[in-house]
This record gives sequence, C-alpha cells and structure tokens, in this order.
Amino acid sequence: MSDSPTRYARVLAWLDQHLIRRLYTDRVRRLILQSFPFWFASVVVGFVAVGYEKLFAWAEQTSFRWFRQEPLLAFGFTPLAFLVSWALVQRWAPAARGSGIPQVMAAIELSNPGQHHRTGYLLSLRVAIVKVLSSVALLLGGGVIGREGPTIQISAAIFRTINRLQPAGWPQLSRQIALVTGGAAGLAAAFNTPLGGIVFVVEELTQMHMARFRMAVFSAVIIAGLTAQAILGPYLYLGFPKVTARAGWFLATVVLVALICGLAGALLAKSLLWLGSYRRRFATLGQQTAWVLGCGLLLAGLAYAVGQEGMGTGKPIINRLLFQNNGQTPWYLFPARFAGMALSYSGGGAGGIFATSLSAGAILGDALARLGQVPLEDRNLLVLVSMVSFLTGVVRSPFTAAILVLEMTDRHSAIFQLLLSGMMAQAVASLVDPHSFYEHLKTGFLRETLAQPAPPSTRNRIAGPPAME
Repeated sequence: MSDSPTRYARVLAWLDQHLIRRLYTDRVRRLILQSFPFWFASVVVGFVAVGYEKLFAWAEQTSFRWFRQEPLLAFGFTPLAFLVSWALVQRWAPAARGSGIPQVMAAIELSNPGQHHRTGYLLSLRVAIVKVLSSVALLLGGGVIGREGPTIQISAAIFRTINRLQPAGWPQLSRQIALVTGGAAGLAAAFNTPLGGIVFVVEELTQMHMARFRMAVFSAVIIAGLTAQAILGPYLYLGFPKVTARAGWFLATVVLVALICGLAGALLAKSLLWLGSYRRRFATLGQQTAWVLGCGLLLAGLAYAVGQEGMGTGKPIINRLLFQNNGQTPWYLFPARFAGMALSYSGGGAGGIFATSLSAGAILGDALARLGQVPLEDRNLLVLVSMVSFLTGVVRSPFTAAILVLEMTDRHSAIFQLLLSGMMAQAVASLVDPHSFYEHLKTGFLRETLAQPAPPSTRNRIAGPPAME
C-alpha cells in the first residue's frame, strides 16, 4: 500500500502524456486534468454506495429474521450490538459516530489552507471503514438508523483521499470543492436523487457561490448516480404511489399536518441534542458502557413490545403506507420509533437519521389523516407531506426534503404541496430552535477536531500519507 500513491501518479501522468495532451488544446486539457480525479472518485462512490446499500439491506433483513424467530433474543443481542457499534467508534475513529453530515460540514469549514491538514480526523479511509462496520453492527441489533448520512461522509472521505493523492503540479480543484462534491455525489447515489444531491449542497453543506463548484458537483452527481443505476437499474427509492394533488381548501389540511410534523421533527432534534449533552456527564469508561448497554436494552424492550416495525430503517413501513394502506398501523408505532431513533443515535455508534425521519413522518402523517377521517385517496399526499415536514423539522433543509421525496416517488403533480409543507415545517421548527440539528453538531465536531494534536508535518503529495491515515 505504501507505493500506491506513486502508482496512481504514474497512471495520471501516462494518461496525460499519451492521450489527453495529444487530443486537446492546453485550456481543454487543463479542465480535463482537473476533472478526471473527480470523475474517477464519482465512479468509486457509485460502487461503494451500492455495496453499502446491499450490506445495509442484508443486515436489516437478517435482524428481522432473527427477532421474528426468537423475540427474546433482542434482550441479549441488541445491547451487545450497541456495545460493539460504540466500541468500534470509540477505539478506532470517534469522528465516525452519528450521521456523518455534521462531520462533512465541519471538514468543509476546516478546508482552508491553514487548517486543511486537520480534516483527516473527520474524513479518512479509516473513518469510512469504521462508519460502515459500526452502522451495520448497530442495524443487525435492530438499531433505528439510516445509511444516507453515513454514505455522505464516506463519499466525502473518498473524494478527499483521491484529491490528496494527485501528484505535485497536477491542476487541481480546491480541497473545499472536493468535499462539497463528494457529499453531493454520496446523497445522489444513496437515494438515486441527483437533484436532491445538488440542492442539498446549496442548502446545507456550503455557503459558497454556486458558480465556484457547479460543474464539479453536477458532473459528480451524474457520474455517481449513473454508476449506481448501472448496477441497480433505473429504480425509484419508494416506487410510484398513487397521489391526488388536491388544492383549494384541502391546502389547509396540508398546512396543519406540515406544522404538526415539523414541530415533531424539531422536538426530535432537541431530544437528541439533550441526550447528547446529558451523556457527556459520564466520564469514565464504565459509565459510558452502562449508558450504551442501557440504550440497547431499552430498544430491545421496545422491539419486543411493538414487533419488528420498531426496528430498522423504516423503509418497509413507508412502502406499506403508500401502497397497502389498510388503516392497521397502531397508534403507538410513532412514539415507539421516535424513542427508538433517540436511543439508537444516543448509543454512540454510527448511523443516520434521514431514512428514519422519513418513516417517522410517514407514520405520523398517516395517523393524523386517519384521526381527521381524511378519505383514503387523499392519504398518500398527506403521507408525503408529513415525510417532508418531519425531515425538515429535524435537519432544516426544506427544499432538500421536498426534492428528495419528489424524486423518490416521481410524483411531480404534488411538488407545490411538498414545497409548501417544507416551508411551513421550517417556520414552526425555527420557533423551537433557530439553529439546525446539524449546525449544533458541526460546532461540536469543530471544537473536537481543533483540540486534536496537530498531525505530523505534511509530506509531499507524491509520497502521500499512509493509506489508512
């Protein structure tokens, strides 16, 4: 592995000398040389995102099968899975815990010339590998987590690594653009939502002017998405639900559901932040271990009480509500999954909240529709609206949430209702906390990273750092 950066540099030099230099003018050649590493990274991200999705699906189905066959297994296996997930992060990569999006936001902020060497603490191949192992371990134990935030951190780590391996003198895009582009490619490949990846960058990851990175982001999103589609086919994350896009007085119902779900999402974010703050009181290893095992044991109790729908990503629940809505979703499923998300995230392992927030919103929206005796043909619209609203309440990215749900379902007829719900949810969530969940966590990761000992003085780009950092 030690000479892999040298081999990589030789490949780039050969391509430049024997192919690119002969076919293009100097100006076009420079653009191609700048873009080629990003295109290569985008292909890698596409393959990694698909592999991670397959691994995640296997872990979720395996956990369902185990607990279906022997429900009492949860009381032993779930706390153990929580402990393994947390221990992997604690021992090998503390920055791999949680979602991954705040880490990317913090790394982008640290990517200036004076601090960029510190981004390895947040985004390295070691962090990416631990992220995968920890999240899969947690999901095997029934953790209520998603893979989308982790995919974004993993993708940004891949882009950062490839950007750093470029030989000296090679025309490069900035480190900041590399991280931004990696995050967009990761989201696009994870959800098969290219527009969502682009909007996510503009709304959440960066405050830079779009002109600085638009071509890099566009090309990375397209290549990563096409790579994933080449393996999985042109799939939709949630299929084609039947949606009747009502207007007129029905918009009052849409607004009311959006406000309630946005408030619920904001309260979840507040709960996660409070639990994180409370957990920091436990300084000793024994206290932290007891906390992790306690979170696992409580989740096991929830899973035993409500069944397998109290575990996992929640995607099967969304599909059932959208395509087989028979009115049999129990009232207690939403509070159970709300608590499950809080316990899983607070256990200290790796795992995201995008997919689980969408499923929690879908459950709450369906419950509100049944409570208000909304006709069955209108419930799917309210389920989609509630998904957008709850996710917006948690992450405060209304346009990203609306575009993601739009692309997941291909229901363009409902775009105005989805955008309206995101706007309403953003407004009510801001009353609970003016700052987003990710902004709070980003600040913590910035402090944590800056408190780390400075890494050894940077080596020249050809020699490069060890592959695992």
